[in-house]
Amino acid sequence: MALKVLIIDDDFINRKLLQTLLKKHPNVTDILEAENGSDALDIVKKDSGIDLILLDMVMPIVDGIEFLKIFRSDMANAHIPVIVLSTDDTKKTEAFNSGSNDFLTKPIKEDKLFEKIAQWS
Repeated sequence: MALKVLIIDDDFINRKLLQTLLKKHPNVTDILEAENGSDALDIVKKDSGIDLILLDMVMPIVDGIEFLKIFRSDMANAHIPVIVLSTDDTKKTEAFNSGSNDFLTKPIKEDKLFEKIAQWS
């Protein structure tokens, strides 16, 4: 099954690391990137084929929580799983309450990421 994944993270190095991991996954065929929640919302409006979102919590302009609230308010997006990525485990409850499907603690490990992809795709 071909998967299109959207990475939302303001840190260039984090995006590249995630991209490197995702390219190793046999089902990931397309990878899109956004530097903040605002850019990500624009991408999601234009591209209805996104299968999974990897979302950083702390970003400028529109952060992860704000992105989730806006993203989940549109019922057309209800089926797209969002995995929140954070260095701060205390953000987990807030992420789930805002509409996240899952949570991974940074630094992201390949095996954990692949487990989540299998679970949500």
